[in-house]
Amino acid sequence: MHNTVHFILQGKGGIGKTLVSTILAQWLATKDERPLRCYDTDQENATFSRYKAMDVKHVPVMTDSRNIDPKRFDALMIDLLEEEGNCVIDNGANTFSPLMGYLLENDCFDLLKESGRKVYIHSIVGGGDTLHDTAMGFVSTAKSTDVPLVLWENEHFGLLQSATGKVFTESQTYADHAARVVGRVVLAQRNADTFGADIKKMNIARLTANEVRESDKFNVMEKQRIKVVFRDLFEQLDNVSW
Repeated sequence: MHNTVHFILQGKGGIGKTLVSTILAQWLATKDERPLRCYDTDQENATFSRYKAMDVKHVPVMTDSRNIDPKRFDALMIDLLEEEGNCVIDNGANTFSPLMGYLLENDCFDLLKESGRKVYIHSIVGGGDTLHDTAMGFVSTAKSTDVPLVLWENEHFGLLQSATGKVFTESQTYADHAARVVGRVVLAQRNADTFGADIKKMNIARLTANEVRESDKFNVMEKQRIKVVFRDLFEQLDNVSW
């Protein structure tokens, strides 16, 4: 896996974009000897950039007057184009629309592809009360570009099904764009008191799975559960048609 560019895009905040970015980055780091490059464009909550082990570069795109300056995205594009290797871009809800507008207006997806990069958009759809808004975000993204999509199904907010029991991936909304989806990754709903608490502890500490394994702040069972979660997620990522 080499010279891939991964945009994590979803207009709804608090849906797990940074979690997806960290998981994806850790998986990609095992697939190429070249250094992985990570970027965080979230101006309000630059959580991804706080993971020291991933050496995430924060790309400030807001002016002092708190307006988005589209030209500041140029720095991100130049970085993506000037060096080889895999890249992960975590985009906040507050910069979703400006970044998507910039990428489309400047034909950035085509430019990246012409430069030998394989581009993917990762869209997160959540369950429970988040289903409608995130499903519409998935549709909006799918309609705006022909870039291959990776669907992340986040069950932490509940199962991805409507009030009538209709599962999202069996809905017409999904079927209309399913051909564009090259893979699906399920963030499975697990026991909140064990698995959930361990992953939360790991995320609060801004640690990678490798750092947890070496840490004396996690006991043997916490380490085991985190290992189980990442083994499952990495296997799902291995099965995506990259």
